[in-house]
Amino acid sequence: MVIIPAHNEECAIRRVIESVRVAVPGAEVLVIDDLSTDGTVTAVAGTGATTLQLPIRLGLGGAVQAGYKLAFEAGYDYVVRVDGDGQHEPREIPKVLERLQSGGAEVVIGSRYLEPGAQYSSLPRRLGIIFFRLLLWPILGRTIYDPTSGFIGVNRRALAVLSRTFPLDYPEVELLVVLQRRRFRFEEIPARMHPRTTGYSKLDLSTSFTYMTHVLLGVFVNVLRFDGRVGRGYR
Repeated sequence: MVIIPAHNEECAIRRVIESVRVAVPGAEVLVIDDLSTDGTVTAVAGTGATTLQLPIRLGLGGAVQAGYKLAFEAGYDYVVRVDGDGQHEPREIPKVLERLQSGGAEVVIGSRYLEPGAQYSSLPRRLGIIFFRLLLWPILGRTIYDPTSGFIGVNRRALAVLSRTFPLDYPEVELLVVLQRRRFRFEEIPARMHPRTTGYSKLDLSTSFTYMTHVLLGVFVNVLRFDGRVGRGYR
C-alpha cells in the first residue's frame, strides 16, 4: 500500500496519485485527508485511490498513523508513504520496496541529500538538516543525511509497532529515535525529489525555532521514556 497524508493539497494530489499508479501499478493507494478545507477530497475522486477522511484534524503524525493502522489491519506487508505535495518522486518507490524485500532493512528512508548534486530547498531547511544531523548522531551512532524526509517504506514488523504508536506534529526526526531504541534495522538510500510547486511549507524563518524546539523536546522524551520492550508505545 502507498499512503499519502494530505491537508489542503488540491492542486497536487491528483498528479501524485497518477504518478504513483504509473510507478507501482499493483499498489493500493490510500489518501488520508486531514480535514482539508479545500478541494482535496474532490480532486481524489475518480483516481481509483481510497480516501480516509479524518473527522478531526490530527496533524501529520496522526494522519500517518491512521494510514499505518488501516494498512496493518488490512494485512499489508509493505507500506510506503509519500507526501501529497508532489515533492517525492513516485518512480523511486520500487527501489524502496526492493530494499525492504531483499536488503534486510525493516524501514527504508528516501534521502534527497544522497543524490549527486542535490540542492537544499531553503535556508531554514538547510539549517534544520544540519542541526538534526548533529543532534541524532550520538543517539543513532551514525549520520542520517535527510532526517526530515517523509519518503519512508516499512515492512510488516515495523508497521505493527507504528500502527500503535507514532510521533505527532513533526514526526520524522522523532521516528528515527523510536526506531533506534526499538532496535529496528533502518537504512537511508538516495531518492530524487522535487521542489514544492504548490501550497506552502510550514517551515520558514518565522517557525524554524519553534519547530526545532518542539522536535528537540520530543527526541529527549523518547530517549528518556524508552524501556527496552519492543512494541510498547508512549502515551
